[in-house]
Amino acid sequence: MLVLPESERLVDATVEQFHDVRAIGAGPMIGKVALASQDGGLMEPGAQVMLQRGDLVLAYTVAGPEALASIVDHPEVAAHAAGHRRTGVNLASLALTALRSEDVRGRAMQAPYPRLRALLRAIGDAPYEADESRDIRFCLPDEDGRERWLRLDEIQLPPTTPAAWPHS
Repeated sequence: MLVLPESERLVDATVEQFHDVRAIGAGPMIGKVALASQDGGLMEPGAQVMLQRGDLVLAYTVAGPEALASIVDHPEVAAHAAGHRRTGVNLASLALTALRSEDVRGRAMQAPYPRLRALLRAIGDAPYEADESRDIRFCLPDEDGRERWLRLDEIQLPPTTPAAWPHS
C-alpha cells in the first residue's frame, strides 16, 4: 500500500487480489483518510483504517517499521525484487500518462512534488506504448535529438530533481 500523508490518501493497487473486491471491478483502492495522530505524527501501529468499496468494508491495520523489514528482507521478495521494481516503474508510467491529461495536468503541476513535476515536463505529450516485455516506454529525443523509446527510469531529469525513493 502507498501512503500519501500530505494528501491524506491511501492507495492499494493490490486490493483486487481478493475475489469479492475484484468482482466489483473498480480498480485500485484510493481512499481519503486522516492519517495524523493526535500528536501530529503519523498514525500509530495497530490503528485501523476502514474504507468502503461497494457493499464491502475493507479494514487496513497500520503496521510499524518492523513490518517493512520483515517484508523487504523476506527471501521471496528479494528473489523477485527486479520484477517488483519493473512493475512499479510501469505503474508509475501509467499514472503519469493519466496525470498529464488536459483536465488534470494543471493540478498535478501544482502538487508539492518536484520529481512529479519534472517527470511530467520530461514526458510532455510524448507517445507511449508497451514493448515486447510489456514495459511502458515513452518516445523521447535523446541527447543527440534522435527519438528513442525509454522506460521512465531511463529518462534523464535535471540534476536538481530530488532522487527517487529510497533517498540516498
